[in-house]
Amino acid sequence: MNSDSRNLTMMTDLYQLTMMNGYFLDGSYCNEAVFDLFFRANGQLNYAVAAGLEQAVEYIKDLRFDPADIEYLSGLDIFSPAFIDYLRDFKFTGDIYSVEEGEIVFPGEPIMVVKAPLIEAQLIETTLLNIISHQTLIATKASRIVLAAGDKTVVEFGLRRAQGPDAGIYGARASIIGGCKGTSNVLAGQMFKIDVKGTHSHSWVMSYPSELEAFEAFARIYPDNCLLLVDTFDTLKSGVPNAIKVFKELRAKGHKPVGIRLDSGDLAYLSKKARVMLNEAGFKDAIIFASNDIDENLISQLRLQDARIDVYGVGTRLITSHDMPSLGGVYKLAEITRGGKSYPRMKFSDTYEKMTNPGFKTVYRIYDKNSGKAFADLIALRDEDPLTRPLTLTHAVDRWKSTTLADYEARPLHKRIFARGKCVYECPPLGDSVRFSAEELGKFWDEYKRLSNPHIYKVDLSDKLYGLKLELLGANK
Repeated sequence: MNSDSRNLTMMTDLYQLTMMNGYFLDGSYCNEAVFDLFFRANGQLNYAVAAGLEQAVEYIKDLRFDPADIEYLSGLDIFSPAFIDYLRDFKFTGDIYSVEEGEIVFPGEPIMVVKAPLIEAQLIETTLLNIISHQTLIATKASRIVLAAGDKTVVEFGLRRAQGPDAGIYGARASIIGGCKGTSNVLAGQMFKIDVKGTHSHSWVMSYPSELEAFEAFARIYPDNCLLLVDTFDTLKSGVPNAIKVFKELRAKGHKPVGIRLDSGDLAYLSKKARVMLNEAGFKDAIIFASNDIDENLISQLRLQDARIDVYGVGTRLITSHDMPSLGGVYKLAEITRGGKSYPRMKFSDTYEKMTNPGFKTVYRIYDKNSGKAFADLIALRDEDPLTRPLTLTHAVDRWKSTTLADYEARPLHKRIFARGKCVYECPPLGDSVRFSAEELGKFWDEYKRLSNPHIYKVDLSDKLYGLKLELLGANK
């Protein structure tokens, strides 16, 4: 693993510990529970790119209360002495199932399923939500930006605007899973073996007597990696002309300049003008790199205006997921065992989106065999085999909406990560997760990936799961 090894056991909400204390005192702490981690439909995301599993695995492996933790909790004077003693030897002993990093997931379907003694499953709620929700959010934002960029390259540039060091580090990693080709974050590059990218800032140019002298100095130091920021004073009247002068000097010495960077102004207009100037000077291969509060919406507009941008450096709006700062991840009880008998549980609500699906579940992705494209996801109880042939898929709410597939392939999305407290899954190299995600996203029709008004992908419930849900609804009346 490349992630850091800090013990995050105490990174939890106080009420998790107070509930644990209560479960311990009333004797229910050993009852086996099943929790689902998923995100709700929010009107902004049709799909998400799962990320964060590697750090979640490290968190569970390292789950323990150190002597300093025990001393602190004891000093709060809200926990029983017997519970404090119990925590001294605490460790995770349950099972965890999860989709892999890079998997395409949809609202309402479990990204992760925890089956463990109630007291253990309760503790890990907050941290799992923190890790999985944040990294999935950033991976998804990156995916949308990369889709908008088409065949152009996207690089993550957000560290200075991230909400803290961890958000910058793990956000950079998540952005790579989402399709970015590099990061400006050196520590993330070191930790996760990500390509690091960067040039120079406006201060470099301003620290020299003139823009030309600043460019010449940079070219002397980095003759084979010369990408010049040209908008410090006047992009078209001085920046690009001075860059061209330096590029000609480099070429005369046998070096090939990389290109220019635009960081302000009308990026469509400036890139088109700069492209003409570079081409006329004989630098048709010089790239134009653009930054400045870029996101998928701006990129879409720039492409409509035929902007001549080759690489996008995306910072604030990616690393903070500017237009949607939270994934809306939740962790809900789906089953509890008492006296050796399992009881499915669900949250009831007047709002359909807030009702949960009961039971110990898994998820299948159904592919149309003729096209090879994903057709629907099917959430089913883990003890059933819903994959009949032909397969009839029925809308999760409007059961009169159905379709039947005679020729299909199905893939279970969940992998077993922990079995009885032991990690049985080896996290793949980051590059493998990147390729997996790109391949899977490519199996969805473009209509599902539109930035606005996408076609809604079908996530259906098996008949047995739907019947269980109706049964619980009826019992609650």
